[in-house]
Amino acid sequence: MAASQGKPDALPDTRWVRALGLAGLIPFVLLAALLWLVDAELQAWVALALAAYAALIASFLGGVHWGIGWIASDSQLARPGHFIWGVTPSLLAWPGMLMPPFAGLAWLGLLLVLCYFVDRRLYPRAGLERWLGMRLQLTIVASLSCFMGASAL
Repeated sequence: MAASQGKPDALPDTRWVRALGLAGLIPFVLLAALLWLVDAELQAWVALALAAYAALIASFLGGVHWGIGWIASDSQLARPGHFIWGVTPSLLAWPGMLMPPFAGLAWLGLLLVLCYFVDRRLYPRAGLERWLGMRLQLTIVASLSCFMGASAL
């Protein structure tokens, strides 16, 4: 199908997509582990770094839906749900940044799980269900990192 009809002509090389997704987990895992290893003086900074990264990723996950909406705007795939959900993760991540770190990290971990469940509903409508397996794996590691980080505080 031509790109002008709402879908790209060629599928991306999934090896690169998977490698980039896995690389995106490095800050989650590293910062969550550091929360268990650093002294109290550094814990606040590491917790803020982990919360900020989780909030950025949640915002990115919402932004994917804006991209889906724009690409699909001339086709039957266009749905207001993509645009509405596109801003929701950013708005929900913001309170997580303002909460005490133990609560904020737990909130952000739950938000990442929520993002997956919404994607599970919306991706198939956009023909993107093939990415849900990878999304689940990335969500498990990212959200567990937030929960483990919260429990270290």
